[in-house]
Amino acid sequence: MWAFNALDTATTFKRDLLKCEVASHENRDGSQFLVEFMAELIAPHGGLSEPVCLTVAPGEVAAFQAEAAGLVKVPVSQADLSSVYRFADGTLSPLKGPMTSAVYNRVLDESVIENNGKLYAWTIPIAFPITAAQAKELKAGQKVALTNPAGEIVATLDVEDVYAWPKLKYLQKVYLTDRIDHAGANMVLDGEKGNTHLVGGTIRALPQPKNAKFGQYVLTPREVRKVLAETGWNAAVAFQTRNPLHRAHEYALVYGLETLIRQGLNAGAVLNPLIGETKGDDVNAEIRMETYEKLITERQLGDGDSDAALWGPRKESVPDRVKLLGLDIKMFYGGPKEAVMHGIYRQNMGYSHIIIGRKHADVPYSDGSNIWSDFDAQEIFKNLKGDLKIKTVNVGFAAYYESCGRVDLCELHKDEKPVSISGKDVRATLLKGEAVDPRVMRPTTSRILGAAMKTA
Repeated sequence: MWAFNALDTATTFKRDLLKCEVASHENRDGSQFLVEFMAELIAPHGGLSEPVCLTVAPGEVAAFQAEAAGLVKVPVSQADLSSVYRFADGTLSPLKGPMTSAVYNRVLDESVIENNGKLYAWTIPIAFPITAAQAKELKAGQKVALTNPAGEIVATLDVEDVYAWPKLKYLQKVYLTDRIDHAGANMVLDGEKGNTHLVGGTIRALPQPKNAKFGQYVLTPREVRKVLAETGWNAAVAFQTRNPLHRAHEYALVYGLETLIRQGLNAGAVLNPLIGETKGDDVNAEIRMETYEKLITERQLGDGDSDAALWGPRKESVPDRVKLLGLDIKMFYGGPKEAVMHGIYRQNMGYSHIIIGRKHADVPYSDGSNIWSDFDAQEIFKNLKGDLKIKTVNVGFAAYYESCGRVDLCELHKDEKPVSISGKDVRATLLKGEAVDPRVMRPTTSRILGAAMKTA
């Protein structure tokens, strides 16, 4: 319970509520206050009581655009555009913009940031790439306008640092390998080939335009916290994914939710796919969001694979305790280091737990061999050098087993062969216009993906 009495505090808080669209209610004097949050709601990362909010208020947009029009323009890639908005809306709290050299290198060396004298976990540094020519034009103390790939102004940046990009150090420290034949290295060495420097500073951004097809599912941290508060749950577990779900993926969410309920928590789960920039061979966000939506609205999520003994007496099923919300931020394909970042994003959103499965945020080397071990993304949380409040729910391999007629953990069926199908075979089946084995993938997901492949 929070109460605000001082006039200056109230005025500031009212402005933040308007900008970030936090729910509030009428106080007796007519002023708007946020006075209640779910008691168990987790604090944002970095020792904050509220997520950062650096989004331009509706009434200030015209003045902001007029000022920004006269500033030096710095382009931001489509991949990094989501980071602009995530700095502004607080998903990257406590950061207020791209990192300076000192902060960036400390993350690489120690996997921490410092805020108000305390260390907090942070495993992948974020700053905005620029060319050598642009670096010569920028200096600390300067304000610049950030533009999207269409040349439109999306934000301003108060520049605090301009510095050479230590690309090889970045790749070694983030991906924990000296090899550069992997997706993360391709993003940096090929995708950012012309950019040699980074710029750091403080952001102020316009509101992010909503995607017409799934924008209703993409909310700011303050909006997500409002949604979670309204559920009455005292625990909320996020399930990160960048792929359409087959039943083994789906079971990780079911397992995570059931684990918390068995602990006596009034828990819910949020299917929380990442819909920012991904690899070219990943299924695009619009198609993926359609598959996720159908799993919940047609109540297929967990069907046949959930624990009937747990759900029966409750007179409810998995979809009753699952919501769909997207997260627009790019993938780094960084394995264990990115798993921690996924936890940070979700803590700022208000989730108490995150599901970490095998090969979380994983991609192999170009020859197909593994960069990391299967469960490195779970182990890293045991050795963090800074504070992180969100808790992990670890889950192992899962597959469909004929002996129990459902998806189950592989560790419980060590002497039994599961029903399995390779990603290559799934694609081939869909391209032929056939449905994937329903023991592997739900029929609605199969139909949506098959239709998309036909029109591609």
